[in-house]
Amino acid sequence: MDVLFGAAVTPVAPKDYIANLDNILASVADEHRQRGYKPLVIPTGGSNGLGIWGYIAAAEELTEDMARAGIARALIVCATGSGGTQAGLTAGLALMAPDSVVLGVAVCDDQAYFQHKVMADLEEARAFWPDLSCAPERIHTNDAYIGAGYGLAGAEVYQTIHQLASLEGIVLDPVYTGKAFHGLLSELALGRYPDVADIIFVHTGGIFGVFPHEQGFRDAIS
Repeated sequence: MDVLFGAAVTPVAPKDYIANLDNILASVADEHRQRGYKPLVIPTGGSNGLGIWGYIAAAEELTEDMARAGIARALIVCATGSGGTQAGLTAGLALMAPDSVVLGVAVCDDQAYFQHKVMADLEEARAFWPDLSCAPERIHTNDAYIGAGYGLAGAEVYQTIHQLASLEGIVLDPVYTGKAFHGLLSELALGRYPDVADIIFVHTGGIFGVFPHEQGFRDAIS
């Protein structure tokens, strides 16, 4: 797809990506500036002060849907990896449906990381929208369902994806939404959220993440 759309792709070794990503992006951006371009550096997941606007706008659309459905207060659950979806929804719902709560189910890193990352994105966003505000107490993360690590799914996640696909025709992915939905179902089975009448799960896509996990699905389903 990258090639079809004409993108120039530069592969980076995983160890360099982890250790030097900011420097790599800054270097490439500088090369483009020297050639007379005005590059926009997009971080991992598009998760920064500018990128979270996408899910602030999504929160606006979601609250309109809630109003049509007669839902005044809900628990909104999403997968959280780079933090942008969680940050945007948390800020957006704080503005437009303050009685609702956003819960990010972590697919990597721990609760403390997301507390810091979401606040950092929100602080950066204030440079664009000074009136944007969100108290740290509104940031909620469950880090109990990461499993073996980012991009690694256990049989229980594969089975949850299979169950939802076969019952509802909705496809989750093993990296993000599958883990988050499995976490939500597990929490409900434990009796969590007894006072919540409405729960909304935000499906953030990721269907292409299914294909590299073919063998894991086959083993779990069989």
